[in-house]
Amino acid sequence: MRSFLSATRAIPRQASCRGRFQASSLPALLQRTYAMTHSVPALSDKSLLKSQAYVNGEWIDAKSGKTFQVTDPATGKVIGTMPEMDRADTEAAIAAAAAALPAFRKTTGRERARMLRKWYQLMVDNADDLAKLITWENGKPLADAKGEVTYAANFFEWFSEEAPRVYGSTIPASVAGNRVYTIKEPVGVCGLITPWNFPAAMITRKIGPALAAGCTVVAKSPGETPLTAAALAELAHRAGIPKGVVNFVTALSNTPEVGETITSSKTVKKISFTGSTGVGKLLMKQSSDTLKKLSFELGGNAPFIVFNDADLETAVTGAIASKFRSSGQTCVCANRLYIQSGIYDEFAKKFVEKVKGFKVGGGYGDGVTHGPVIHDRAVSKVQSHVDDAVKHGGKVLIGGQKLPDVGSNFFQPTVIGGMTNEMQLAQEETFGPVAGLFKFDTEADVVKLANATDVGLAGYFFSKDIERCYRVAEALEVGMVGVNTGLISDPASPFGGVKESGFGREGSMLGIEEYMTTKMVTLGGMGQPLQGSS
Repeated sequence: MRSFLSATRAIPRQASCRGRFQASSLPALLQRTYAMTHSVPALSDKSLLKSQAYVNGEWIDAKSGKTFQVTDPATGKVIGTMPEMDRADTEAAIAAAAAALPAFRKTTGRERARMLRKWYQLMVDNADDLAKLITWENGKPLADAKGEVTYAANFFEWFSEEAPRVYGSTIPASVAGNRVYTIKEPVGVCGLITPWNFPAAMITRKIGPALAAGCTVVAKSPGETPLTAAALAELAHRAGIPKGVVNFVTALSNTPEVGETITSSKTVKKISFTGSTGVGKLLMKQSSDTLKKLSFELGGNAPFIVFNDADLETAVTGAIASKFRSSGQTCVCANRLYIQSGIYDEFAKKFVEKVKGFKVGGGYGDGVTHGPVIHDRAVSKVQSHVDDAVKHGGKVLIGGQKLPDVGSNFFQPTVIGGMTNEMQLAQEETFGPVAGLFKFDTEADVVKLANATDVGLAGYFFSKDIERCYRVAEALEVGMVGVNTGLISDPASPFGGVKESGFGREGSMLGIEEYMTTKMVTLGGMGQPLQGSS
């Protein structure tokens, strides 16, 4: 999954599918189209582009004076620098959050709702600039980036509406004369560690409920995509979020040190992390000495099942959306596509035809549908999965190669048929633009295959049989199921997994609970007669 540490339109050279996405080798043409698709539109509000971290309401450098470079994955060029913060910087941010907590936790839910609503509106007002920053440092096409900004802002809107509606309960006591009730309280200072693949949405999905609950936060910006996080911090400042309530720490090489400082701090009472299962396990160990409250959204290996009775066009459209969104770099991307034998050939044909229509290139290019993967390590993993599949009998139906003429981090959208369960792609999350097609015969067989993994984040299937829809949805060992749809993310829906995909839920009416504790109060001697009664 996401690492914690961490084009031009295809011009066919030949008629075969394998060459469909290969960029032209004509130097002059390549130079013109490359410049066009990799140019960066100017921000309308240049003050959103930052080179400092935001702590205690101020823009600051690292105490050491060190910085790290931010690069454009489409070009490999340096686009900015940010402070390389360390333990001392992180401790200062934690202290700022702790100092702000007593006053902030006493604000009313309605007051916090107004702050979040203002932050939401500022995101909407600056949506174009935020999208440009996302595309610049993440590489996803501008249209996808705009969609992310809307999705990200909606978490602030959602939790602005949840903040005034946190309810306790009254409980009938089993002891006569006792009265029992509960109240909800903010857990305290929260450490939030977010990934690069959704530079805005993964931040707002955590900060929104934390602030709604009355918590203060220290957020570790993704080392690969810190510019978007900094722009969100600027909007928080404009929204009037009190100083110390929201703090952003930046680091790349020092990410492990920053993470360990947050997880080992006695002041931090809650950790929310989105990232790989391996790093999640490490953070859980680091948090154990102080017994923090945890919520982790970790790696996936999503099955995507199409039964013979499915609407084929709907299934193909759903598979395209689920597999290739953000070039396959989402935690809920379909990773294993299981197609029932009766429709396998027809599905494969239609699926490949859809992929042929993709336009790969720099995210700002007109009509570009798919951008680069995040860095060279991601390219290497994608290539290794393709090579392993071919070595073990898989057949590349389209793509399968790097696009060095477009950029070092570009890989052809790829479809491989004849997949088997022994291949790496079946066992590991690819996190790239490769779709492996597996053939299956029976419902029982495919559910067994789908569940044969240590992780369980999302799963999808397509069928017109209502009984099957209930049956299979209940049988899949995942935290989220999409039935006849390839897109399941919604601020109103609880997001999270089972098994080694983590625990806790983000978004929905459940999201705020992750940042609160329940206090029980028992009043004794309450059953006395009215005063003055005989």
